[in-house]
Amino acid sequence: MLVCHARRGVSLVAIQAAMLASSCGAFAQSRNTELPAVTVEAPQAARAKPVVRASKPRSASVSRAPRPIAPSANVSAPTQNRTVTASAARDELNQAPAGQTATTIDRSQFDNRPAFSVNDVLRDSPGISIKQGNGPRDFGISIRGSNARNGFAIRNLVIFDDGFPVTQPDGLSRSDLIDPRAYSAIDVVRGPSSALYGNYATGGALNFRTRPGGTIDGVEYGVDGGSYGYLNNYLAAGKKVGNFEGSLFASDTRGDGYIGNSWFNTQTVNFLGTLKATPDDRFTVKIINNDLSARLPIRQSLNQYYQNPFQQGCATGLTAAAGCGTVTLFNNGFNTAAGTDKETAVQAGLGRNDRRTIVGGRWEHDFDNTTTWRNQFVFDDRNINQPTGATSAIGDFPSYNFMSDVTRRGEIVGLESTTFFGAFYNTLTASSDTWNVMPGGNATLGRLSSNLYSETTNYGVRAREELKLTAALTAVAGIGWETTLLKGINTAYTYAGPTGVTTTTLTTADRQFQNAAPELALLYNLNNEWLFRGRVATGYGTPQVSNLFVLPTGLSGNNTQLQTQKNLGYDLGFDWTPNNTLKLSATGFYEFFRNEIVSQATPINGISYSFNAPRSEHRGVELAADWKFYPGWRFMAAYTYLDEIYTEYVENITNGAVFSFNRAGNKIPGISPNELTARVGYDEFAGPLAGLGGFVEVQWKDSFYMDNANLLKAPGYELVNVNVHYKTDLVSDTFKSLNLFLEVRNVFDRTYVASANNIANTVTAAGFQNPASVLANTTGSIYAGSPRTFVAGMKVAFK
Repeated sequence: MLVCHARRGVSLVAIQAAMLASSCGAFAQSRNTELPAVTVEAPQAARAKPVVRASKPRSASVSRAPRPIAPSANVSAPTQNRTVTASAARDELNQAPAGQTATTIDRSQFDNRPAFSVNDVLRDSPGISIKQGNGPRDFGISIRGSNARNGFAIRNLVIFDDGFPVTQPDGLSRSDLIDPRAYSAIDVVRGPSSALYGNYATGGALNFRTRPGGTIDGVEYGVDGGSYGYLNNYLAAGKKVGNFEGSLFASDTRGDGYIGNSWFNTQTVNFLGTLKATPDDRFTVKIINNDLSARLPIRQSLNQYYQNPFQQGCATGLTAAAGCGTVTLFNNGFNTAAGTDKETAVQAGLGRNDRRTIVGGRWEHDFDNTTTWRNQFVFDDRNINQPTGATSAIGDFPSYNFMSDVTRRGEIVGLESTTFFGAFYNTLTASSDTWNVMPGGNATLGRLSSNLYSETTNYGVRAREELKLTAALTAVAGIGWETTLLKGINTAYTYAGPTGVTTTTLTTADRQFQNAAPELALLYNLNNEWLFRGRVATGYGTPQVSNLFVLPTGLSGNNTQLQTQKNLGYDLGFDWTPNNTLKLSATGFYEFFRNEIVSQATPINGISYSFNAPRSEHRGVELAADWKFYPGWRFMAAYTYLDEIYTEYVENITNGAVFSFNRAGNKIPGISPNELTARVGYDEFAGPLAGLGGFVEVQWKDSFYMDNANLLKAPGYELVNVNVHYKTDLVSDTFKSLNLFLEVRNVFDRTYVASANNIANTVTAAGFQNPASVLANTTGSIYAGSPRTFVAGMKVAFK
């Protein structure tokens, strides 16, 4: 997990020095030794003298001390001085802020293998768990179990793309628009982070960094293809000309899918352009667009999964094979008066047709070498058409996000300081419909089931101070304050009799939440080998407006009592880099939640119900290792242990009467206690076979509970992947390099659960909980993972 790069604007001599040092005996988040001081810009009489400071170590999963420019191959080399601009310090706040446990996944870790989705790259970081969502590249991303209970998409963490927020104001993120081929690195920031990132950052944050145009320096074309009709054509173009640097990525990805009714076709464009208009002013433009057309299978029960994991023979409900999922549709499109029909996903035409468009702009102004003012605006429009079950969600969700902040590098009472202060405002207003799906195929719409008008607004301020108390000790303090306004009017439609006499039921919500989130951290550099870190921080996440109007049955109703979830977390860890061949990082964490928002599946496929668990605790360990144990050989591993329980929660279940069950001490469902990704590989660096390499990778996910009573478990799995690759420079006036790979995934063809949404417990009329044998027939939960697949790829770089 190596990251070796020079800061923008440094001199040519400094860049060459950094390249000579880039054997990189350091982890992705902490840098070991530094370069001599460099001039960032031409001296100006009005500018204050840049701050000079000593370097800190950098490691694979770290909270880092204030920032060096590049790591060195010799970790025991003498510490040297260097300069840091306020602009560079501001960039770090989205990548790996000092005091935060973080991992950077470098492009080199996935450039020579299939990289179709976030699932292919993020598992290289500890603390991360991934599950299949509703679509080919729609994955639930969980940091420390934070989002593992969510039924679809991503919550409880904030996502950025080159520092531009791609989490909408209602806290919803989706990974459909993420094509890993576009990125140079992904930063994984772990732990409660609302002091810096605001609402919904209870688990942390992700920052995807596209490739700078100067790094591409030409055009690259690549194609990946493999089993089940998978084909990805992609193009990257970039250049740095004078004061402008730009990069453009575009891809067209399609496939038949390995489950019945799961073909897909998606196109992605991602552009980043930066103009240095004056020595003090930089303008950046960001554009992302993703179009998705996909068919969706129906989530199965555990027993259906065991019978028919890939949902074959599911053409129609009447002739469907065992294990095929079905949905019950109204023949008339509005009630049972004309009867119902059970249809498979193929027969009903379930799927998604979505578009996501993001346009952002940023202006940075340097008052001097120590102070930078940054203003940023993002327009984000999510347009959906999603017949995912018995109903179809249709709506347009435009949002606006404005941020303004000042970062200053200087001194306080003679101590080196980095100060940050910012304000923000974001809003989303939308009207979305839920329609009944009726027989007829192609997701034929019946009558309107409900309409939700919603407004979500967040505004607030945040401040942060990093202070170097001694040469070895750095302190970090921050706080964020935020007001959230949720307004909604839900109109539910019911239809009586064969003609469908309409009755409307209105439920309204007008909620205001105020939240504050402080954080404190200490970093101690014992020497160039050891960095110790401790942190205490808070996070918060308000409900979405849509959560306020869904009942446990999946029908529209009053759930407006939902509260903000809050967590207080403690991190303690170290990073050890004894030499340039071994790097080890370990973090232990303990987080206390109040009113944790937990989701579970409802009887209506695709609809989740959310509730507050009054008190719960999350604790665990994260380990990362990178060991070059012999020339050409490398071992990498990321391991996460999670132990997450309810400490106060009484669940009420209705069956004629209301029956209460105390869940205190139970495991929170959806949380796998053990996850591991380990890889051992070899790359030839010299001789006629230089550029040839390969690796063997093992993925392990432990079994986990699917229900609050801890009666039913989703099975765990172990997968083995094998890869061979070859990269060579080309001697040509046209071509620069050629990159080839072949990978076999799930070599032993294991059948496994790729996604298992939480299910609701049920009771008998006498008030006894139904056993696991009954729960195993509860549908709406499981997608199987991919069987053995073969993927080959080629990429050519042009001058």
